[in-house]
Amino acid sequence: MNRQTPGRRTFLKSAMVGSTCGWLGESWMNRLTPVRADDAVLPAGSVRFDDDIEPLVRLLEETPRGRVIEEVASRVATGRVSYRELLAALFLAGVRNVEPRPSVGFKFHAVLVVHSAHLAALASPDADRWLPIFWAIDSFKSSQARDIQEGNWTMSAVDEPSVPQPHVAVDRFRAAMADWDPSAADVATAALARGPASGQVFDAYAEFAARDFRSIGHKVIYLANAHRTLETIGWQYAEPVLRSLTYAMLNHVGEPNPAMSDLEADRDGRVNRDRAGEFRKDWLTGRDDAGATAELIKAFRSVSPDDACKLVVEQINAGVGQRSIFDAIFSSAAELTMRQPAIVPLHAMTTTNAIHYTFRTCTDDSLRRYLLLQNAAFIPRFRDAAVGRGRLQDRWIDELEPAESSAEEGTLSDIFQQLGKDPSQAASRMLAYLNSGNDVGDAFRHARQLIFLKGNDSHDYKYSSAVLEDYHQLTPAFRDRYLAASLFKMRNETEPTTALVGRIRDALRA
Repeated sequence: MNRQTPGRRTFLKSAMVGSTCGWLGESWMNRLTPVRADDAVLPAGSVRFDDDIEPLVRLLEETPRGRVIEEVASRVATGRVSYRELLAALFLAGVRNVEPRPSVGFKFHAVLVVHSAHLAALASPDADRWLPIFWAIDSFKSSQARDIQEGNWTMSAVDEPSVPQPHVAVDRFRAAMADWDPSAADVATAALARGPASGQVFDAYAEFAARDFRSIGHKVIYLANAHRTLETIGWQYAEPVLRSLTYAMLNHVGEPNPAMSDLEADRDGRVNRDRAGEFRKDWLTGRDDAGATAELIKAFRSVSPDDACKLVVEQINAGVGQRSIFDAIFSSAAELTMRQPAIVPLHAMTTTNAIHYTFRTCTDDSLRRYLLLQNAAFIPRFRDAAVGRGRLQDRWIDELEPAESSAEEGTLSDIFQQLGKDPSQAASRMLAYLNSGNDVGDAFRHARQLIFLKGNDSHDYKYSSAVLEDYHQLTPAFRDRYLAASLFKMRNETEPTTALVGRIRDALRA
């Protein structure tokens, strides 16, 4: 008799304990050779994990890509591996085996996508609940293969004699990060993981995660996702994760030491350190102001990063609340995906999601001011980076109007069919759907299921998880247009279902 696929109750129970990437087509990932067991043997001096998780991590590392789904599924289906254990092992396998250099992206998306896959899994119907995490396992195997081809980097053990005492960990970490000193920062990170409370650790990272525009936002994305994953799997796994995060945040490959240079990527951060002090003292108590939001959205289309930040300070000091500033930032990021449905505008969305999470999670008021300003500076940076990749269409989020559709044309199935033919019309139909009082949760579920079935890239999970989370962060006056605009980078019903979906389902039923 076949075993039953783990259901919602089993999944949620295992998920709450302790708190295909390019499968089809001619993707570069498919042209990689499979990882052999002898390729995955850890070199001497590599970091080792505790005995409770090391065997499962090694299973993910050493099992060939063509068999790993089936091997893991057999353990899940028989109750030998819980969801939380699998999430932890997958994250740690990526941290140990995939280098966040020369850019905190590309192959490293196997690590960055883990929490987005987790969010998607938690919000899934029973039939799809295990798809995101198994998809992420396949993504890890692709990235592991690419890392092997690029030199087979493996995280080394920490230099124990150089690890400072916990009571000086924060000061040592901040000094090393300011100096862009990877060796000093690595041992300070180990001390951070062993000493201060997690909130204090998060604030220390928040100070540096969004200070520069290298890797189009992936540094702060990694901070947000690493923190959120540790909150799920447990802080006993923090040390290797934080060491990887530190290494990623200090990435400036091909450039001189930023601490001793005046590089374009660092200028916004340096100016905004001082500018954050210009906010009125009661800045968190400002009013919601749709007019100010509209003014800022228009400004983001043309002004420089510096002028965008000046306008934010001006609005804050005139009594505008931070929610209205973020309404403009979220909306402008979504508008960029309308104007150019491509990789750079997508990262304007995921970076804003990460900065907003960091803004809400950190405890230091000056850091919140700084993060708000940096996000405002990043929107023009993303705009200009997108122009470097191609023309921006003249599509404006504030001019997006609901379509006059028939009942049939206004269904979710029709909207996501239309998305494959005419994204502008699909966005207008989605706005009409939302304006008619339909349940936004149904729209979320439909979009997510298409990601599970049609998604073939880590960005599908990262982007959709960010959008569907951030919808509720905007004020009601702006959230529906935000969601409608975001469709330009969603999956549609005309696309083929990936072969990996069937493979995962077959493996869980075997």
